[in-house]
Amino acid sequence: MEFSGDTTDAEEPTGSLKPCLLRRNRSREHHGAAASSLEELKSKACEILDIDKSLEPITLVLAEDGTIVEDDDYFLCLPDNTKFVALTCNETWKYSNTDGGTAWLSQDSFEGKDETDSSIEGSRWKNLARQLKGDFSSIILLAEEDLQVLIDVPCSDLAQELSQSPSRTQDLQNTLQQVLDHREEARQSRQLLELYLQALEKEGEILSKQRGSEATLDKGMDTVDSRAACCVTLSSHVLMVLQEKSCPELSLSSHDLELVTKEHPEVLAQTLSWDLEKAKEVQRACQQQLTLRLQQVQSLNALHSVSARKNSLPEEPVNLKRAK
Repeated sequence: MEFSGDTTDAEEPTGSLKPCLLRRNRSREHHGAAASSLEELKSKACEILDIDKSLEPITLVLAEDGTIVEDDDYFLCLPDNTKFVALTCNETWKYSNTDGGTAWLSQDSFEGKDETDSSIEGSRWKNLARQLKGDFSSIILLAEEDLQVLIDVPCSDLAQELSQSPSRTQDLQNTLQQVLDHREEARQSRQLLELYLQALEKEGEILSKQRGSEATLDKGMDTVDSRAACCVTLSSHVLMVLQEKSCPELSLSSHDLELVTKEHPEVLAQTLSWDLEKAKEVQRACQQQLTLRLQQVQSLNALHSVSARKNSLPEEPVNLKRAK
């Protein structure tokens, strides 16, 4: 691999700076840089590689296999002197063996130089296997797609590539499956949390609308004439139930039903912006419901009285005849 002559001016890492190597698409010339975060490395890549502003934002990928580096946690876990390729907005990553098997970037117009899909897939899992062979802790850095690739590889082929026994390789693939399952569980948990937060937000909107409706009703009561204001004895809660419920008589207490039936129909109609006939119809429904409830109470009291009388009656003595 050739390096440009100006790599000597690479920044010396100090403190938390991570040394890296950068290059452009379709280029083998690397430039040294050091950064403490992914955004800082992107900024330095634009300056060092002289990337035109019209081609930004850029994406940094690993030169080895084209893995996209998207967050600082992943970036900070990478070893020093990791090779990156700066991918502009009009470029895509393709695997190619033009530089001795190293993955590098090419534009769509150079697709003819790529290997066949089967060869690419075969080289991919072998590259991932070599990465695991060097450091098994790198499992946590693998993308879900890479984990699935290693799981799908025949155990014997993977064992040969890792120089491990088939049983240990099978244990490794089981571990990879567990990691993949845990990530899926975490994704589902996040989705459930998002749905819960959305439900809370929606509930807050409903409560806000209810408060607004109650405030509107209160305002309507204030605007009626003085005669109506003196006669209205219903609370804002009762008025809201009458306004919003299709069968308000089922949602009101017996005391509230009695207040509604005693209200003057014209005042009730004016307060709720109803016509007079609707106000009378609601009052009739409230009266019928109140009568039904009173009848039920009377029936229960009658049953209770009958039961109490039966329990209070003395038992008849039993005459026993002695045999002579």
